[in-house]
Amino acid sequence: MPSTPDRPDSPKSDAPTEPSASELSAKAGDAAKAGDAAKAGDEERKKITGRAGVVAAGTLASRILGLGRDIALAAIFSRSATDAFFVAFTIPNALRQLLAEGAVQNAILPVLAQTKERDGDAAAQRFYGAMRGLSLVILLAVSALGVVFAPELVDLFASGFRDQPGQFERTVELTRWVFPYIFFMGTAALGVAALNTHRRFVVTSFAPALLNVAFIAFALLLPGWLGARGYDQVLAMAFGALVGGALQVIAQWPSLRAIGYFGRPSFDFANPGVREALRRMGPTLFGIGVYYIDVVVARRFLSELGVGAQSYFAWALRLCDFPQGIFVMALQSAMLPSLSLLAARKDMLELSKTFAYGLRLALFVGLGATALFVALAEPLVVLILQRGEFDAVAARETANALMAQGLGIWMVACTRQLVAVYFALGDTRTPVIVAACDFCCFVVLALLFKGSLGHVGISLAVAGASGAQMILLWVLLKSRLDHLHTRDILGSAAKSLLAAAAAGATGLFAARALQAGEGGHWLARMLPGVVGASIFGATFLVTAKLLKSEELSAIGGPLLRRLARRRPAA
Repeated sequence: MPSTPDRPDSPKSDAPTEPSASELSAKAGDAAKAGDAAKAGDEERKKITGRAGVVAAGTLASRILGLGRDIALAAIFSRSATDAFFVAFTIPNALRQLLAEGAVQNAILPVLAQTKERDGDAAAQRFYGAMRGLSLVILLAVSALGVVFAPELVDLFASGFRDQPGQFERTVELTRWVFPYIFFMGTAALGVAALNTHRRFVVTSFAPALLNVAFIAFALLLPGWLGARGYDQVLAMAFGALVGGALQVIAQWPSLRAIGYFGRPSFDFANPGVREALRRMGPTLFGIGVYYIDVVVARRFLSELGVGAQSYFAWALRLCDFPQGIFVMALQSAMLPSLSLLAARKDMLELSKTFAYGLRLALFVGLGATALFVALAEPLVVLILQRGEFDAVAARETANALMAQGLGIWMVACTRQLVAVYFALGDTRTPVIVAACDFCCFVVLALLFKGSLGHVGISLAVAGASGAQMILLWVLLKSRLDHLHTRDILGSAAKSLLAAAAAGATGLFAARALQAGEGGHWLARMLPGVVGASIFGATFLVTAKLLKSEELSAIGGPLLRRLARRRPAA
């Protein structure tokens, strides 16, 4: 029955009307649902930290083995050989990031997570099978083209090698041997997407260590055999890359079979998920491609700066990748499935909270790593790399590059979390635009610095461009999320910065107090790095504890709980 309008003469009361029982019940239900959602969000964020811990543990194993690989590479081979290998390995590695990890993690994984959430496991498995078929076709074609056009690729990445007798030809041969590595890594990256979507992080975290195991084994066992037969000894590293890539693929098979993703690839390219992934992948590939234009330009600049420049830059980059890989990338890998799921559910409030939580953790680790590498660059390089063919000059030059690149670690840590949010939201356009700006910034800074600072100037340009990218992504994200929790992030960052500054000062003081001359005993040369890093770590943890850093508890809590569970009962 329609309501009767008020008559002109009927009085209206200003007193508030009492809510009905049904309205009270509805409000109570809404409050309960909101409380349950918030509680679920808190639980999910705690799980993210635990998953990141699993990924970090696997990555730590891989990075430690990676240090062993770099130690062997630096000690066994000459600088011209390592220069050639770093360029040869960079070419397929850049394409791996472009076609495999970048496209898979930022375009395919969110679509796979959404398909599983919306349509169920069977639809997700069909989509995965179709993507496997498409991936095999693309990777086989790219591998063949890379072998055929190796001279042109080396000319693109390192044209300056033509001025060094025999260096260009050596790099072309290495590139042809190592290029099929992209096929194995692309296949492994697709497996990572399926396993991470199902929250299976153990295999995906520990399998990459197999690449470094292969590198170390081949570096120690094969050069003498190759040299005795007239082959270039550094080819041992190319063979190690191929075997290590194949081992990573094989290691995933049992876990993929367990979740039902080990079926034959299909070529159903009309699958709606494939179309959506390709739609996202276009801008993603372009954005990552712009980033890797930075790599091409950097390698070209470095090839013009004499013998050793490529190696000094590369070793500094690998050392910077150590803390980033152990936790920052691990955190991104653990967060992306959760962010994608929250985006699929349109739960922007929990998504913004999860993003802020991840960013605080990334800053805690990133600022600490920046302080460590800026304050203790040379003692650490001497400790880790100075032996055999790697002399004091190489240590000093690598340390200078490490200080410059280390300035940008915390910026890269923030950028990785920011990009993850954009891709989870399905926004692939904004990171592309920002990547183009990043490239322009890098080129300008590199041209300004390389003349006077050499390879260190290229490292500074990388750090400066990372800062520009971080700022732009943050500013533009304000239009996508209503709440960025800026105050919480800045408050946490201030505590992390104070802890990092205190640790850097005490670590540097200790290292300088123990510094030995260049001609001193090897043990005396290693002591500043060992003591300085130990004091740095202790000071950072104690200061963070005194400042009541929530991030320290979030990171350390899951580890302590795992240790407690493994402790035998009294």
